[in-house]
Amino acid sequence: MDAAFDEYFMRMALREAEMAAAAGEMPTGCVVVEVPADESAPPAAARILGRAHKQAEGLVDATAHAEMLALSSAFAARGNWRLTGTRLYVTKEPCPMCAGAIVLSRVDAVVWGVSDPKRGGGTVFDIFGHPGINHHPAVITGVLEEPCRAVLVDFFRRRRNERSGE
Repeated sequence: MDAAFDEYFMRMALREAEMAAAAGEMPTGCVVVEVPADESAPPAAARILGRAHKQAEGLVDATAHAEMLALSSAFAARGNWRLTGTRLYVTKEPCPMCAGAIVLSRVDAVVWGVSDPKRGGGTVFDIFGHPGINHHPAVITGVLEEPCRAVLVDFFRRRRNERSGE
């Protein structure tokens, strides 16, 4: 897939992240896409299997991360827990829990905007590349990194301002 294809679906994930922020959730958004066989096909040729944003606070569920919710939707849409032939787009690098679920789901590629240098399932814990894991998705990082970073920075700036009474 080319950069324009990845950016198209990352913009969709960003819209999900903005919905999370509006709901007071950490702004993370995710989209799972079944990719067309023809790699030169436009984004419109891809089938969206699942999309979600983080809802841990609203659902009172620590596992309600954007990736987990989008994967669950994709399983239902596909009627199968194996998601070969798919790409997962997420605005922030998956945590170890989500990285494990992505590996177990057999997603072909995980694409994220901003890396998480403290808790990243890929960069810190190397879950996607660990030799003991039976599936290794392709990893593409830095797609629309600045807009993905901006939604996080804006969210935490607003939270700090709310706490300080500004």
